[in-house]
Amino acid sequence: MNPQPLPNLASSAGDPGGRGPSGRRSHDELKALAEAGAAELGWDAPARDVIAWVERNFELPAVAVACSMADAVLPALVADQLPGVDVLFLETGYHFPETYATRDEVAANLRVNVVDVLPENTVEQQDRLLGKDLFARDAAQCCALRKVAPLRRTLAGYELWFTGVRRDEAPTRTNTPLVTWDEANGLVKVNPLAAWSFDQLVQYSDDNLLPVNPLLSQGYPSIGCQPCTRKVAPGDDPRAGRWAGTDKTECGLHV
Repeated sequence: MNPQPLPNLASSAGDPGGRGPSGRRSHDELKALAEAGAAELGWDAPARDVIAWVERNFELPAVAVACSMADAVLPALVADQLPGVDVLFLETGYHFPETYATRDEVAANLRVNVVDVLPENTVEQQDRLLGKDLFARDAAQCCALRKVAPLRRTLAGYELWFTGVRRDEAPTRTNTPLVTWDEANGLVKVNPLAAWSFDQLVQYSDDNLLPVNPLLSQGYPSIGCQPCTRKVAPGDDPRAGRWAGTDKTECGLHV
């Protein structure tokens, strides 16, 4: 696993209408592709059809998969059609041991290239700069520094990213499209599993003997950083254990 490399695809963020020096398509071209994909695939196309659309319209290394390492369903599905795809893991420095073990298992067993996306500062450096346990005092700033900013820097080198966001995860995700234009990051965003349920995810993982984070079966249907993730009671919102006791419901990557 490599620390946060930027692929050899220049970002056109400074010139949304122009083409990058190494051939990355312009924002206008990519936005038009996103709109065409959304129209073609509609609201509930099968995940494999969504990925097949990406395969027809994009090439490696312009495509990446973001994965929290709760499970390996999305990277496995994408790798079936785009073997060797980059899988981006946000290495915040705060993950559960089980999450790191799942990351290593994904890297060893799937046809993917796992990339650790690193913040500018280690946890120790951040503690010295901003005080210990920033997550407990300002979770939004901690997420911005350790997740949102590092991912944005890394995504600048890609034309499209896959995410595992599902509509059943939380009210904030109910209207997740299959394909959309990600204005904040300047690339196409694809959510092949948007229409899947948690049970479908687990069933697919079991049927295909995929790596899975053991915390999923221990009361953690949504897994983030260890200090900010709690078990969820049966029947509760799957993301109720994220930033429990606060009004925060999203880290800022998707909403």
